Amino acid sequence: MLVAVGGWVFYSYQISAPVGDSTAKVAFEVEQGEGVNQISSKLAKRGLIRSSFWFDVYVWQKNLERNFVAGVYDVPSDSSIRQLVKLLTSSGNSEQKITIIEGWNNKEIAAYLEKQGLVQAEYFLNLVGRDLGAYVSQYAFLTDKPASVDLEGYLFPDTYRVFKNSTAQEIIKKMLNNFSQKLTPDLLQEIKRRDKSLFEIITLASIIEKEVRNPDDMRLVADIFYKRLEAGIALQSDATVNYLTGSGRAQSTAEDLKIDSPYNTYKYRGLPPGPISNPGLNAIMAAIYPTPNQYYYFLTTDDGQVIYSKTYDEHLANKRKYLD
Repeated sequence: MLVAVGGWVFYSYQISAPVGDSTAKVAFEVEQGEGVNQISSKLAKRGLIRSSFWFDVYVWQKNLERNFVAGVYDVPSDSSIRQLVKLLTSSGNSEQKITIIEGWNNKEIAAYLEKQGLVQAEYFLNLVGRDLGAYVSQYAFLTDKPASVDLEGYLFPDTYRVFKNSTAQEIIKKMLNNFSQKLTPDLLQEIKRRDKSLFEIITLASIIEKEVRNPDDMRLVADIFYKRLEAGIALQSDATVNYLTGSGRAQSTAEDLKIDSPYNTYKYRGLPPGPISNPGLNAIMAAIYPTPNQYYYFLTTDDGQVIYSKTYDEHLANKRKYLD
């Protein structure tokens, strides 16, 4: 009897005692398909457990061999085996990687996040489109955004690690925080020097992002758009028309161009009412630092080649050559 009690006490100590007294957190990854032995071996090598044997015994005793969830975990260095097993078998505490692509609009982001099992698309869109007063009060870069415009343009495209039980609000804030970090004081100062508002820069960058892909082309196109804006010439951006139609056509159809909307920049001069996508840093930098050039027109072919023109007649000839 005493031997059995002693054995139980020893076992309880092995699974309950922390490996150390440090409270620092360590990133630990459970990879897809890894078994208990592989996980315990990695934990032991990282110094997060004293013995892989007792870890394995505890997992088998609890019948949790199939309950480990792949992901990256923030593991407290002073965890016990009991706490580690609970952490690594709880999907809500693991992280997953998500990648928001440059040029995605809010609807595309919402659909992607829903597909990843993180949020409901409709709920996400409601959050980024309804009364945004709470966000405006937290992020100074939103203060010059018209109240009628949603967060289109400000959800910064990047690769993120998020907890699987993250709320939609937490994911939105993560993207806004990233936007804030990318928007350095030097960039803000240059925007001010150019007598532009951040909202104008992001709106133009969102169009540039959808029109061309190469950073050098982005800066050339930015200068073309600025010249057209200053001369009172319509931007004639197919990207803004595609925002209305949901198509990705390199050249808008005659029916597309009849759409009566301020986002139709063939029909209405100036910038559209707001961003049409969430631009990446290259497009934002292009809108801030355009490359001066002699062109007033450009087109993008189906394979992504950018063709520039000095005159409207030259532009029409290029359209017939490359798009018709």
